[in-house]
Amino acid sequence: MGMKIAFLGLGRMGLPMARRLAAAGYELTVWNRSAGKGEGLVEAGTPAEAVEGADLVVTMLSDPAAVAEVAGAFVPALAPGVLWVDMSSIGPEAAAELRAQLPYGVGMVDAPVLGSVGLAARGELTICVGGEDADLERAQPVLEHLGTVRRCGGPGAGAALKVVVISGIVASVTVVAEVLDVAQELGVPQELALEVLGNGPLAGPVARARNKESDFPVRLAAKDLGLAGGGPVLRAARQVLLADPAIADLDLASVVTGLR
Repeated sequence: MGMKIAFLGLGRMGLPMARRLAAAGYELTVWNRSAGKGEGLVEAGTPAEAVEGADLVVTMLSDPAAVAEVAGAFVPALAPGVLWVDMSSIGPEAAAELRAQLPYGVGMVDAPVLGSVGLAARGELTICVGGEDADLERAQPVLEHLGTVRRCGGPGAGAALKVVVISGIVASVTVVAEVLDVAQELGVPQELALEVLGNGPLAGPVARARNKESDFPVRLAAKDLGLAGGGPVLRAARQVLLADPAIADLDLASVVTGLR
């Protein structure tokens, strides 16, 4: 398709996203910290090797520290005219710090996603993008293979919206967990409580808590709440997520009683 893409980060979300770009016909080179996860994709040995000759670089990594570490390995190798699209959830502050380190002539778009593994595989993610208009125009045709592009504004705006939305989702799921504990204490059957909750204002969080397709680890949900900061409700929700190390790698729904 006339564009060479480097895709760095083949985790739960990254691998199906990279597969979609390869299936769309882009010349794709991938890299992952643990080698051998490409499953037929062209793999590079280092981040710098992956971005060699690339027109567009996509990163899909776990947190600000991981993005900063990997960026330190490939950003010096970026040539003028390359566009970096970071799809990790790192918040606007970290995105601004990374942008400030870019070589002259290199553009950056922050494009974190809403959705989980099944939506990633089907190209049905919601992608929150922020950046300069010219960079957004270049990134959009690629991102449309991955989902619906929601332009949020200038640099950092996509990263900011992701923090806002995911904080509401995560905190609401923890609220569902809390009220189901109350239901148990009061002798209300869980299925009855879920049915009525699911027909009211908490329908979305209840559906998310019961979604068997999702794969959003509790530790990453806690990370996102940490990026939000916020007041006592968000801080309390984060404490709930961090309270049981045994569920750190399970889906967010694992905090909900009886739905682990």
